[in-house]
Amino acid sequence: MKLTGGKTGNIEKAEPPKKGQRLIFDDHRDAPRGFALRLTEAGGKAFILRYKVDGRERRKTIGAWPTWTLEAARDEARKLLLEIERGNDPLEETRRRKAEPIVADLAKEWLEKHATGLASEKAIRGYVINDIIPAIGRMKVTDVRRRDVIELVEAKAEATPRAAAQVLIYARRLFDYAANRDLIPANPVAGLKPSAITVKGRRDPLKQTARGRVLDADEIRAFWQNAETAGLRRLTAIALKMVLVTGQRPGEVAGMQEREIDGRTWTIPAHRRGKTETAHSVFLTDTALELLAEARAELKRLQRRREGAMSGHIFEVRPGGFITPAALSKAVERAHKALDAKIHPQWGRWTPHDLRRTMRTGLSACKIRPDIAELTIGHTKRGIVATYDLHSFDAERRAALEAWEGRLLAILDGRDPEASRDNVVQMEARA
Repeated sequence: MKLTGGKTGNIEKAEPPKKGQRLIFDDHRDAPRGFALRLTEAGGKAFILRYKVDGRERRKTIGAWPTWTLEAARDEARKLLLEIERGNDPLEETRRRKAEPIVADLAKEWLEKHATGLASEKAIRGYVINDIIPAIGRMKVTDVRRRDVIELVEAKAEATPRAAAQVLIYARRLFDYAANRDLIPANPVAGLKPSAITVKGRRDPLKQTARGRVLDADEIRAFWQNAETAGLRRLTAIALKMVLVTGQRPGEVAGMQEREIDGRTWTIPAHRRGKTETAHSVFLTDTALELLAEARAELKRLQRRREGAMSGHIFEVRPGGFITPAALSKAVERAHKALDAKIHPQWGRWTPHDLRRTMRTGLSACKIRPDIAELTIGHTKRGIVATYDLHSFDAERRAALEAWEGRLLAILDGRDPEASRDNVVQMEARA
């Protein structure tokens, strides 16, 4: 039968079968071979193409009438036949397409395999779940183009350029994972540089200048003297002091556990060190031990006032919960006036991480070798040195921490910290 459309055509008048389906093949001279109208007992009408691949009969639905006009359906059928002649199977392609994951599903899989257990897991999940998924989560992974990622990063950069840089990093890693799993032929954002991101009125908005805030002697004294009377929790104040004394990351200090301490050695396990894959040992100076004793006493006092077993964390502020790096930052921000924090013209007030930078700067002031200073604060050896130099430099790192302790105590006592340099030579010789 020659199919005709329109309100007076035979498609409009075609009666549905009493049961099952019925096919009316189009006998029009322009109709592709196998093109037909499918009628169902429920009254549905749709255009289909029947064809064979490897001797098997296949039936591909083109679309429902009248959403698809007769002319449009015929044209689509011709395109499908061309694909079939090239050796492609349109029906198999449709099934494959349906089976392709969307970005949201891929992101959840990647987070479980590559973010779970990391010290930065919460931050990574935040960028992926709050920024990447809302923007492109419903797209098929194979449909994502470089421009899609650029647009979502630029939208983020409008308000928070620093966070936008992180979004770009994790988007790149997500699609690296997709490429490595052979879900896509190549990462669409491979090689995408932060400088490619543009925001109106700002040139290179993702460019980050390394923060250079350190506390001067007056700020160090004001912090140390006022920390426990500035409205901070006592454990929070002690944890902040421990960052300044040891030079370790605020998150590593906040998560310190009793089982990590053996005499004068604090060993930070690899799983708590987000940027490296090795454990790190820290010599505990007399000042560090005094802070530990104060923290334990405060923890014991709190334990008498609450129920529940302790988790073993030194800075446990509630049963099973210890201080987080974010909590340390918020505490410092709230108490900045009481801590007499100055406003730096470029960097503003100091943060917990600036205590670590202050300690590292202090090591240089103590004339500690740069490589020893870096190892002391937990940075690892790089390149060929990491491959061939496996010495731990324990004695040198201990001397560095003792030298910094001497300088810090001189600052706190109002003495000239430069005078403490004389002791450094003796400590290095002893090491």
